Amino acid sequence: MDVLEWLKLGFETAFQWHNLAFAFFGVLIGTAVGVLPGIGPVSGVALLIPITSSITSSLSPTEAATSAIIMLAGVYYGAMYGGSTTSILLNTPGEAASVVTTLDGYQMAKKGRAGAALSIAAIGSFVAGIVSLLGLIFLAQPLSKLAINFGPADYTSLMILGLCAVSGLAGKSMTKALLMTALGLLVGTIGIDSVSGIARFTFNQPSLYEGIEFLTVAVGLFALGEVFKSIIERDYIHGKAVKVNSILPNRKELKDSIPAIFRGSFLGFLIGVLPGAGASIAAFFSYSVEKKVSKTPEKFGTGMIQGVAGPESANNAASGGAMIPLLTLGIPGSGTTAILMGALIMYNVQPGPLLFEKNPEVAWGLIASMFVGNIMLLILNMPMVKVFAKVVETPPKYLLPLIVAISVFGVYAVRLTLFDLILLVTFGILGYIFTRFDFPVAPFVLALVLGTMLEYNMRRALTISNGDYFYFFKEPMSAVFLIIAALWIIVPFVLKMKGKKLIINEEG
Repeated sequence: MDVLEWLKLGFETAFQWHNLAFAFFGVLIGTAVGVLPGIGPVSGVALLIPITSSITSSLSPTEAATSAIIMLAGVYYGAMYGGSTTSILLNTPGEAASVVTTLDGYQMAKKGRAGAALSIAAIGSFVAGIVSLLGLIFLAQPLSKLAINFGPADYTSLMILGLCAVSGLAGKSMTKALLMTALGLLVGTIGIDSVSGIARFTFNQPSLYEGIEFLTVAVGLFALGEVFKSIIERDYIHGKAVKVNSILPNRKELKDSIPAIFRGSFLGFLIGVLPGAGASIAAFFSYSVEKKVSKTPEKFGTGMIQGVAGPESANNAASGGAMIPLLTLGIPGSGTTAILMGALIMYNVQPGPLLFEKNPEVAWGLIASMFVGNIMLLILNMPMVKVFAKVVETPPKYLLPLIVAISVFGVYAVRLTLFDLILLVTFGILGYIFTRFDFPVAPFVLALVLGTMLEYNMRRALTISNGDYFYFFKEPMSAVFLIIAALWIIVPFVLKMKGKKLIINEEG
């Protein structure tokens, strides 16, 4: 059987009434999971495994495995979309991949364009889902072979490239962005070292042994930082509710969004294929690319539609790309796909090279259900855009307590500790201070996300090479990534210096 015949089998499986119901409930629950900070796709999928086990008990083993994985995957990519809602409306990222959406999405909401931002997020998510589905169908085998050849040196250099690319998220100063990146890496080292087992920067505080929770930092810096800004600058007294002018993007916004959506979809899919890269890195890379190709990069961070379209497409495409190493190699590329792998094994289905031969109904049924699920997400969320957009019309005196309540609930739900709430407030104050003095917080957040993976892969590479740092230049892909990273920093600096000299010569 060729690919199209297997795909036909997959759609026959996906269109069975009970699988349609599982896909619908999956994307519905996933959207809710994405909206609520603190739950996230990993927790959402893990919590639903026992439920899927009980509600599929009447089905045959193969049907039960197919239905369960369709529902759990629906939660995964549904959560990728849901995270954009609070990011745009309340400056509160629902999960890690939605942090970048706050940069321009929230600014659009403040200008009365929340409806357009939410619509573009929904459309971008749908297009990205279709792109990643096509990639999954036709490119699974060659891309999985490429991904398996990535070694620790390649991953280390990829992470370094990601951190250098984040200089594109800087405000007016690249120096400040790099300082924030270094600070994020420093905070990422807090906790028990996974290799040596030694406590680092914990000051004998048991609460710090597990490290600083990412969500606490992100919600504190973005959401509570905005609340403190409103309180300190007394915006809540004079501030009026923002009016949402339209729920659909205008012609110019749509024209600007289309290239960003496709760029984000392809970039996100390719990054999603790499085990360990994930949707967060895809979203940050996409934002950096959009800023680089834009004719007006200085406007990013003030409400550019490309800053929503690209990252939202990238993080959704990455969730589809992450399915490739899971299904074809049995290698989970992220925390969520590791949970999905565990669910498949629980149903006696072994992910890997033989999955498509031994259990084609499961593999192709899942692939086809992703197409169905993305259509369901679009139909489900587009009519709700107007309802969601009404949130920003709430007067500040009511909206600020709502943001605080969502932030506290989301952070406390992760580890149930008072210490995390103290950290939340601390990072909220720091978020206000950083913003007040134009220190960009996005590089800090990305460095915190990448820091652990960067350190782990770097130490693996140095162990393999017996401490030889030139090993990173001996590996071809690693060398390419490092050269691109160096150019990413050097070229803008050289162009800036040339511009200054030109101005001096003209004045002279």
